[in-house]
Amino acid sequence: MYKDVKEYISACQVCARSKSSNQAPQGLLQPLPVPPRPWSHIALDFVTGLPPSKGFTIILTVVDHFSKACHLVPLKSLPSSAETANLLIKHFFDCIPSEILSDRGPQFIARIWTEFATHLGAQVSLTSGFHPQTNCQCERLNQELEAMLRCVCSSNPSSWSSQLPWMEYAHNSHTSSSTGQSPFEISLGYHPPLFPSDSASPITVPHFLHRARRTWNQTRSALQRTADRNRRIADRHQRLAPAYAIGDLVWLSSCDIQLRDSSRKFSPSYLGPFPIAAVLSPVSVRLTLPPSMKVHPVFHVSLLKPVVSSPLCLQPPNSRLSPSPWSPHSPPPTCRPARFPACLTTSLQTCIITCLTVCLTTSSRPGSSFSAACLSRPGPKDPALPHQDRSSPTLPGQTQSSGIQQDTE
Repeated sequence: MYKDVKEYISACQVCARSKSSNQAPQGLLQPLPVPPRPWSHIALDFVTGLPPSKGFTIILTVVDHFSKACHLVPLKSLPSSAETANLLIKHFFDCIPSEILSDRGPQFIARIWTEFATHLGAQVSLTSGFHPQTNCQCERLNQELEAMLRCVCSSNPSSWSSQLPWMEYAHNSHTSSSTGQSPFEISLGYHPPLFPSDSASPITVPHFLHRARRTWNQTRSALQRTADRNRRIADRHQRLAPAYAIGDLVWLSSCDIQLRDSSRKFSPSYLGPFPIAAVLSPVSVRLTLPPSMKVHPVFHVSLLKPVVSSPLCLQPPNSRLSPSPWSPHSPPPTCRPARFPACLTTSLQTCIITCLTVCLTTSSRPGSSFSAACLSRPGPKDPALPHQDRSSPTLPGQTQSSGIQQDTE
């Protein structure tokens, strides 16, 4: 009985669509590969919503995955794809990257950006939908940059553009916890002197090359150790995702999708079900979405859950792609219980009553008024049983007239 009830609830579409999950997110951590050299793998992002400062309102943040160095470029507005490509050539032409990581902004999904990266010989890597953790280094840099701006420019917000070079210098001089060295030491081999008296002693070219080679080897080893440690820590709070295949039906979380509903509290927690069109990696899949959903179809597995079917819970017809869940005038489909014969229904009712009576009798505390007699409350008639009355069901040792045990002669 317990297995049947659990199977029915797992296959119920109303429950799957309305109930939120309290389990650990699916998908184990997949760290990014360790770069071989400085500025070979970079990440781009924008910081918006800043007050005007000498005409600038946007900051382009560029992070090197190897040395953790950053470069901050003030902009007057969000650039287009061509303008972003020109900015990359202007500020990073001396070190052409082999991989460019970014979100799915309009600048990075345009055809111009893709052709520009192809001619450079760089690979364009875009994050999946509603999963900014892929570009976590840029996101973490943006948090650190906003904190420094609040500390320095809170009394004079219009002066943040003049303080930007000092913040870039402070970040690149700070020792990174991932590498154990500062970005300047990894990318340049030394700390640029801030004052003339801090100039370093001259060294020979062979000694400089030997020190740079040793620094890069140490950095790669440190990055690999950090990636392994982060994976072990993150996997403690994650669980292995199911092995999805093309054609499987899944539910999509609605936490990041705007729904046209009268109340967000009563909106469904999951949308769908939607079929899987392609499995891109162990943690990302592409779904077949209806044209009315204006979102990118690639999602992380933490936003999905598989559809469970059972013969005990018959689904309504044409429920492969249910009506648009964000329309308040489209009621969600309801699950219909499977029809059992009348004799089987009577046996199930007797079994349920007997099990509840045994459980309540063995687990009730002394002096508790809640006992098996509570089961004698009248209930609605079952249309499948024409001769059923509204009296309590007959238990072993009881008569049909009352729920209290009587002696029979």
